[in-house]
Amino acid sequence: MLAAISRWIERQRIIRRRWQADARALIASDEVDAYYEAQRRAARARRCGDRAEFYHWAKVAAEIARIAPRAEMDIALLRAIVAEEERRAG
Repeated sequence: MLAAISRWIERQRIIRRRWQADARALIASDEVDAYYEAQRRAARARRCGDRAEFYHWAKVAAEIARIAPRAEMDIALLRAIVAEEERRAG
């Protein structure tokens, strides 16, 4: 039982490191629009039905909001981004 718990904890650490690394990469490429890019990727994953990727990019967006002081987070623009992604799915 202890081995199973250890494996689960390690899997969770790997997942956490991945979304933290993706957040840092988006911030490094464009800190101001990094949050929107993560939300755009989350919307695409949701549109494709990829639940794991949707959760991943939602966590990336949350991490960006937490660590990037210059990241913009306007809800109106976010809604426009999601609407644009849904139109593309058309």
